[in-house]
Amino acid sequence: MMQTPLRKLQRPSTPVYGSSACKPYRCRVTRRVQENDDTFTVELTPVSARQHGAFAPGQFNMLYVFGLGEIPISISGDPADPDRLVHTTRAVGTVTRRMATLHEGDVIGVRGPFGTHWPLEELKGKDIVIVAGGIGLAPLRPAIYQLVASRGDYARVVLLYGARTPEDMLYRAELERWRARFDLEVYVTVDRATGDWHGNVGLVTALIPRAPFEPRNAAALLCGPEVMMRYAVQALQKRGVGAAQTWLSLERNMKCGIAMCGHCQFGPHIVCRDGPVFRMDRIQRFFGKWEV
Repeated sequence: MMQTPLRKLQRPSTPVYGSSACKPYRCRVTRRVQENDDTFTVELTPVSARQHGAFAPGQFNMLYVFGLGEIPISISGDPADPDRLVHTTRAVGTVTRRMATLHEGDVIGVRGPFGTHWPLEELKGKDIVIVAGGIGLAPLRPAIYQLVASRGDYARVVLLYGARTPEDMLYRAELERWRARFDLEVYVTVDRATGDWHGNVGLVTALIPRAPFEPRNAAALLCGPEVMMRYAVQALQKRGVGAAQTWLSLERNMKCGIAMCGHCQFGPHIVCRDGPVFRMDRIQRFFGKWEV
């Protein structure tokens, strides 16, 4: 009897640098910035000149603290400066708490970049609406850099950003610079006003109904807590921005980065391979469902 040959296991086609998708290469910490009480940014430079960190906005790296383990963190730097890898994260677990104590000159391991990216090339000519909640601004920052660098290729660019309090905001100096530009529309809100805050108070989704964009020619990029994104999708749909015009970043339970462990399965998708950036109409059957 003729036996059916076993199908060869295919590795994901995600571009990676270094000698292997499974082998980290060494990077030196060149800077660490405390963004707020529990969130920090590290800047890394590859130790070897043969390695360099070209990435697309929306992709992530696996960062490895020697002796402890590794975690997936979105790249939040400028795609035009690939030799300076920037990652923003919270100190919430064993690895990130150790990363929060890193100093200039310390060395960690990096694998990547992995995953899909924001589809900025195919969105040229459109109004771009960016909706970010809390630390969700970090995976969107490279997209903002690229939009600014190619500003003439797009119509309106609107950033809607929400944080818990003014003290919880990320990249405050950069937000001020973006707000000062005549060719960007930047609106910031906080859940709870403190200190001398005189800006918007309320959920970031409340900014969507009055944001200045043309729904028939708009594309939305979303990242933040999942509940925020669910309500943002609903608010965008009420404005006329459909699921096929909306992209979300879902960084769920990723462990290996190369679609081998299955921890990040999301319905029929593997988030580290098929995401983290998904078009909403491709995942709406599963998005928001309990235990999916």
